[in-house]
Amino acid sequence: MSGKKYLETNVLDAAFDRFDFVFTEFDNLYLSISGGKDSSVMLQLAAIVAREYGMKLSMLYVDLEAQYQATVKHVQDLINDNKDVLDRVYWIALPLSLRNGVSVIQPKWICWDPDEQDKWVRGMPQHEYVINEDNCPFDWFKKEMEFEDFILYFAKWFNDLSGGITGCGVAIRSDESLNRFRTIISDMKTPYKGKPWTTQVKLKNKPLSVFNFYPLYDWRTEDIWGAVSEFNWKFNEIYELMYKNGLSIHQQRLCQPYGDDQKEGLDQFKVLEAETWVKILNRVHGVNFGNIYARTSLLGNFTSEKPAHISWQQYSVFLLETLGLYAPELRDHYYKKIKTFFRWYEKNKGVTIKDIPDEIDKKLESSKTGASWRRIARAIERNDFWMKRLSFSQTKEAAEQLRAMRKKYKSFLIKPENTTDKHLKEWLNDETG
Repeated sequence: MSGKKYLETNVLDAAFDRFDFVFTEFDNLYLSISGGKDSSVMLQLAAIVAREYGMKLSMLYVDLEAQYQATVKHVQDLINDNKDVLDRVYWIALPLSLRNGVSVIQPKWICWDPDEQDKWVRGMPQHEYVINEDNCPFDWFKKEMEFEDFILYFAKWFNDLSGGITGCGVAIRSDESLNRFRTIISDMKTPYKGKPWTTQVKLKNKPLSVFNFYPLYDWRTEDIWGAVSEFNWKFNEIYELMYKNGLSIHQQRLCQPYGDDQKEGLDQFKVLEAETWVKILNRVHGVNFGNIYARTSLLGNFTSEKPAHISWQQYSVFLLETLGLYAPELRDHYYKKIKTFFRWYEKNKGVTIKDIPDEIDKKLESSKTGASWRRIARAIERNDFWMKRLSFSQTKEAAEQLRAMRKKYKSFLIKPENTTDKHLKEWLNDETG
């Protein structure tokens, strides 16, 4: 197969040559598939080479539960279309620990957590090759295992099962990010037979008989879509929706909804798959609050749910810190009011901040005759800009701050129809009028 010309495109020829090499050199192969455009092209390209050689390869797909329905469907289509070359398929639906970038109180969330099955974004997939807690063959797996650790332990397990030298295909492209570029060019890694697009895998600093290989590392986004067009390959239709939603081919990403790019990820889910978006909102703590950045009004009322395992004081801190991700001026405004609230209670009631109870009788909180962290949290949660729930009134200074924020964020920040606060609504109408 070496030397065959599939397209007059250097990167494509190079990718075919790399697959020639790995099919010849490695005793067994598996590809790590995400359902994104790069891994989809990698699998379909590998399938061409596998058919030429009359060989098979395996596939690993880690299902993170909160996925686009289009992604799940696309992965299934890839499996169905390439059954002739897929020896083993590992569709992982285990409770793994994942990054939650929309909460400072709950920085991790557990996909497929059996304790929260009623909140799952979708039902457990039922394919015969799905691995979940009921049929898990991994004696090393533990609930809440980090995603990154799982990938390494799986590599060792697969190699122990298969023997020889294992190749793991990873669809990293160096033009995607500086970190990905460094992964490929790092002089700290051990390549296979000097090939710069390979890296020996290590588990706890112990080298394994497993090498990651990056067949598409020098491809550009244009090359990916060029190959899809030339070969009429399957692709994740979510990208078509992204394009229709105004994202260029260079902006399109399969963002995790709760990841560090939470604004883009949340906004995409909301627009592209509304039915998935509704479930995503209720799945992980912090998402409802993170959603305010994708709403039309930052000061609109929103519904949230304090996790049972944290206090109202912790929840108040969470609300302030998370709000600071989107509008630091608003966070600082509330923080200043809360500090004044504490000073008043210390001066007039002899109650210091360390003595503020987590909660008191709700009648006392409603009548504003007692201090509690729940009262503070509810004021922030309700976007009570004047902090009337903490016994403050409208001031000229606060009004000027609000005008400055409106100027900075324009109509995105506050609209009269997005608040139920009578006095704030009147002020906004007067300003708009």
